[in-house]
Amino acid sequence: MARFPRAVLFDLDGTLLDSAPDFVATSNAMLAARGRAPVTLAQLRPVVSKGARAMLSATFPGLADSERDALVPEFLQRYEALIGQQAVLFDGVAGMLRALEADGTCWGIVTNKPEYLARLILPQQQWQQRCAVLVGGDTLAERKPHPLPLLHAAQALGVEAAQCVYVGDDERDIQAARAAGMPAVAALWGYRLDDDDPMSWKADAMVADPAQLQQAGRWPTPPALPVSF
Repeated sequence: MARFPRAVLFDLDGTLLDSAPDFVATSNAMLAARGRAPVTLAQLRPVVSKGARAMLSATFPGLADSERDALVPEFLQRYEALIGQQAVLFDGVAGMLRALEADGTCWGIVTNKPEYLARLILPQQQWQQRCAVLVGGDTLAERKPHPLPLLHAAQALGVEAAQCVYVGDDERDIQAARAAGMPAVAALWGYRLDDDDPMSWKADAMVADPAQLQQAGRWPTPPALPVSF
């Protein structure tokens, strides 16, 4: 009989949480302060999983890297002030998490979002007691696509990396999982550029809808644990 993994780690933005509306509001607050026209959801949504700098590049095209980087603190400050006001879970995520928990699977979050911002999401979703580990982009010396955050999270859960599955919507997520020796699921419902090719990421599974992951058989099967006598 198919079973859910012993442990699952998730990316946050674009995987569990549809946070693009919050980021559009953040960008538009910055644009309004400068007397500039607003950006649309269609313009910003594809780059949300690429991080603050990518969103700033879409919001203020033509800026030099140094000018863009100088805007990051303001972007994060404005985002913190409105975090969660418009963001919602993707359809099917709540049921997926309940299905995992009902089978005894522990789960956590590994995101490149700064940890202090990611932690603000937990009480908004009543995840304080449910999310077993949270690793942010600034928690450790490395961030995805480096495997360290995933390895650290698996260790915190007391699970071997090979017995844990990582789910993310960006190529960096799959790269980090592969480097960690962790089965990976590409979340096709998330944020992607038009020229992104998830097939080339070589994930262990590609899933179009979180609701599909309410079925144990849709998860990649980790290698069997060694038997002790």
